[in-house]
Formats: sequence, structure tokens, C-alpha cells
Amino acid sequence: MPLPIGRDLEETRTKLADWLAKKLPEVQDIHIEGLRGPKDTGFSSDTLMFELHYQRDAAAVREDLVVRLEPASDFGVFPEYDVALQYNMMSALADTAVPVPRMLWLEEDRGPLGAPFYVMERLDGQVPNDSPPYHTEGWIVDLAPESRAALWYSGLEAMAEVHKLDWQSAEFSFLKRPAPGMTPLAAQLQYWDDYISWGMERARYPLLVDSLEWLHAHQPANEPTAICWGDARISNQIFNNCQAIAVIDWEMVFLGNPVADLAWFINLDRCFTEGISVPRLEGVPDRAATVARWEECVGRPAEHFQYYEYFAAFRFSVIMARVFLQMKHYEILPQDAIVDVDNLATNVLNAVRAEVEA
Repeated sequence: MPLPIGRDLEETRTKLADWLAKKLPEVQDIHIEGLRGPKDTGFSSDTLMFELHYQRDAAAVREDLVVRLEPASDFGVFPEYDVALQYNMMSALADTAVPVPRMLWLEEDRGPLGAPFYVMERLDGQVPNDSPPYHTEGWIVDLAPESRAALWYSGLEAMAEVHKLDWQSAEFSFLKRPAPGMTPLAAQLQYWDDYISWGMERARYPLLVDSLEWLHAHQPANEPTAICWGDARISNQIFNNCQAIAVIDWEMVFLGNPVADLAWFINLDRCFTEGISVPRLEGVPDRAATVARWEECVGRPAEHFQYYEYFAAFRFSVIMARVFLQMKHYEILPQDAIVDVDNLATNVLNAVRAEVEA
């Protein structure tokens, strides 16, 4: 069965060690051990973990690191990837209340490893799993209900710290601004309109097209602007003792109403429970409690939440359609499968649509 383009780990280990030797000319005997990929990372990124060993002043040093590369694929989930954006974002967050790993190096030249990449520290912690969903299997299932609530709220509060940042400060000047005369929301809707044109045949996805038309027609006005994480969910956070120690995966960061993140945070959890007919674990806070805690953290109401819940359900449905098309491309799924049209995300999108239009 054909699979997405793979990476020769031994070749990568050698090339990465050579590249690191140039970055660390003052050390000796550089070598890499344990180069591996994390489980269930999906196809949208290329992430490898490793131990870097070297000698410095006659002392042996070990560093646990992560290298994140632009995906090697001839059928991507997104039209473009910007590892520099992710690196710059986490670097800018280093001195803020948002926990992130320490960023070490960015390489935008494709020469060393065949794709742009960055290197960061590897933190000792746990990440909630998507496959299988954390409500069904894994370490969160083994937690007591009160620990699950603590984990959820810690992740939510780490996200809320993003929303309290000054998006106009010089540290975040690299973030893309909307075109003159266009609101941040209008810019986002235009992005997803273009995404559909790029990534799928519109006629096959009437639910997505109709939802986008509704979102265009019902845009709220006079909204706050903040940095939005984009892929805001606990599966993109690292936890230690149920406390969030890192907010990772910034490839979808944008400027907009931060309620978009709150709605995404709730919608993704809903997709991996309601969307696949799985009950939520006892102790994980519900929508009302989550919204209330976020409002308390940021000091303002979650205005237009229902709109952004619809927007979140739409966006995830678009992404999942492309993911399943990618799986068809690699013959992981049969060509006549309809899962790109009908799946966990569209199940929730249909439910949200009914709630909004009721």
C-alpha cells in the first residue's frame, strides 16, 4: 500500500549531525542517537525526536531535541507550510506567560535536509492523543475526574494567555495583517474560500459551500483583534502533572477574534466525542463551564460564540475533507469512499448548523 513520502532516518541522522556540527563549532564528538518520529503525528507535519550527544570542555553533554520539517508530500493538507512562521512565533513567546519549548535554530535552506526545518528542545511531558481519541483510550482515561478537569482548565488558561498578548507589539510584526479595508474575519473567510478552490471540487461539498456562504452573510462587526493560536486544542499542548507546560503547533496562527480559538478548542473535543458517538469522560468540563472560565481569564465576554462555533465546525470539516482526500491519494482509502464528505467533522457541522439556524 503506497504511503506518504517517507524519510530515510539513517540518512537524515547523518545529515542532521553534520548540520549541527556547523552550528556548534565549539564542541566535539557530535552524534545523534534515537532519531524517531512520534506516534500518530498525521501527515501535516514531519516531526522527529532525537538525543544530541557531544563533548564540551571534556564533559559529556546530552540534549533531548525535536526537529520539525516542512512535510515531504506530493499531496499536502495545506497549500503551503511556513516553518519559519512557527519558529518565529514560539521564539516571540519565549518571554511571555505562554509556555513554549526553547527554540534553538531555524534553517530555511532546503539543502541540508531537503526541506526547511527548525530545532527546539524536547520537553518531558505527555500529549493527549487524537488517534485513538483521548476520551476512549490512553493516559487521560486513567486519570481521576478532578485531574481531567485540572488538565482541561490548565490547557484552556494557557490558550487564554495567547489572547492577552499585544498583537501590535514589534515582537509579532511578522504575523500577516489583513489587506487594507478588510477585517481579520473577512481575511479568514477569504483564506478558506481560496482553500476550497485549491483543495477540492466544490460541487462535491455542498455542506461546506453552503456553510461558507452563511458565514460570509452573517459576519459580526466591530470585533476585538488578538493573536489566535489557530489549532487550539489540548492535543497540541504538552502536560506535566496535568499542567500545561507548552503550547505547540502554530502553523494555523492568525489575527482575529480570540473567540475563534475558544470555539475551536470546544469543537475539536466535540468532534472526537459526539462526532464519533463516544461519551465524554467524566470530569472534563462542558461547554458552558469552559466558556465561563475563558471569559474569566481574558476579562471579557465570549461575544459571537455561536458564530465562531459554526466557523470552527466549518474549518475542521474543510481540513478533514482534504485529509481524507490525501488518504485516497495514497490509496489508504478506496477511491469510492465518501468519508471526505461524511465524517466526524461534518457530523458536528450539521449539528451546529441546525442549532444556529433553529
